[in-house]
Amino acid sequence: MPEHRRRTRILATLGPSTDGEGVLEALLRAGVDVVRLNFSHGAVDDQRRRARAVRETAERLGMEVGILVDLPGPKIRIEKFEGGRAELKAGNRFDLVASGDAPPGDATQVGVSYLGLPGDVAPGDLLLLDDGVVQLRVEAVEGERIVTEVVNDSVLSDRKGLNKQGGGLSLGALTEQDETLIAAAADLGADFIAVSFCRNAADMHRARGIARSHGSDAALVAKIERAEAIDNLSEIVEASDVVMVARGDLGVEIGDAELPGLQKKIIRESLAQNRVVITATQMLQSMVDSPIPTRAEVLDVANAVIDGTDVVMLSQETAAGKHPLKAVEAMARICIGAEKQFAHDTDFEQAERGLQRADQAIAMASMFLSEHIGVRAIVAMTESGGTARYLSRFRSSVPIYGLSPHVGARRRMAMMRDVFPVAFGTRGLATREAARDATKQLFDAGLLAEGDRIIFTSGDHMEHRGATNTLRLLRVGEDGKAEGLGEL
Repeated sequence: MPEHRRRTRILATLGPSTDGEGVLEALLRAGVDVVRLNFSHGAVDDQRRRARAVRETAERLGMEVGILVDLPGPKIRIEKFEGGRAELKAGNRFDLVASGDAPPGDATQVGVSYLGLPGDVAPGDLLLLDDGVVQLRVEAVEGERIVTEVVNDSVLSDRKGLNKQGGGLSLGALTEQDETLIAAAADLGADFIAVSFCRNAADMHRARGIARSHGSDAALVAKIERAEAIDNLSEIVEASDVVMVARGDLGVEIGDAELPGLQKKIIRESLAQNRVVITATQMLQSMVDSPIPTRAEVLDVANAVIDGTDVVMLSQETAAGKHPLKAVEAMARICIGAEKQFAHDTDFEQAERGLQRADQAIAMASMFLSEHIGVRAIVAMTESGGTARYLSRFRSSVPIYGLSPHVGARRRMAMMRDVFPVAFGTRGLATREAARDATKQLFDAGLLAEGDRIIFTSGDHMEHRGATNTLRLLRVGEDGKAEGLGEL
């Protein structure tokens, strides 16, 4: 039996660097649990091709791999320059022109994609371009023209992003393009759909409604990257299945100094509401070019793991970097190292009170028993993956095997910390038969050994979602089948 199985999940972005022969298979073998298709870049047909490759490769390897589609959202960008770029000098005037027929840019002006920008800014506002590298202070608004003063010497090139320090831009989270792309995500069978620049719960409800109208049951991911989202954090988390700490644009809007504390706050709020949480952006950025991470990056990833994040994400490192496989291997290595260093000690006094659902109560009882009587594993029979998610909200020293007959549920469980999804058919089995057969399957796979004690959770009606209402304490027998010790 392996000494330590990595509990933290890895989400890796696909792109040109992963399209080569054998690269995707190598990444999955190295530890990628979920892949990200970034619809901000590349043609939709290219992303469909990548999705097909993921499904085919995962099936051949016998792995459960989720697919996350990341929508572009209302990213504000400047338009193009006459020569592709312009040098800006501190103190000079530079205008942003919010017009559909703005001329090509130069050192004095450039067009901007969001035509409503003049109504969202006022003199004194600081506009940050190219992730904050270029800073412009608003001096005046003259119709469709925003007059700014350049704060720092810099070079600005085509189509760079624009943020307003402190937030306050009025764009909605979902554009017409996003609505079209949600349909494409449904068509390729995405397991997760990420909503960029969400502001409130209404944005998430609208995205969910659009996804369901196209027949998708994908989990909805809220990307926290606007200052407004921090103000509405609790309601956004409640309206989402997964929450992403999207540190790029968020850091630009609220400032680098505030980012570490907000990351911890978002993770805490997500775990408190039983939501899966992803930490993303520039986690191993140096590995776009370097074969090894910096010590600061190692500490960044490890701290996110220690804080309880379910998932750590690779973006440009795998999509366009020189060393995609080394980046995944480094991420897996760092996660395992962080997990080994810190003992799990759940404070049940801080656990949620007044539970409304039986499966939540069973999950809490399972974790309490696992810490106090010693078991090898928790085996959860689940239709939708909900029981496994509740179990994974408590830090545990034992793995959680989420057994489900539904491939979609298993792929969604691939995003959950501590959870290892396993295909298992329950139809026609009584709960005791299911316990024996499931234990034997895990025994035959080398995941359990004779004499191991396990906690087994299930429902009286196993084909129904949210039906988990039974907890059994079992021992693995000589033949690998479960023997009863007790039942709740």
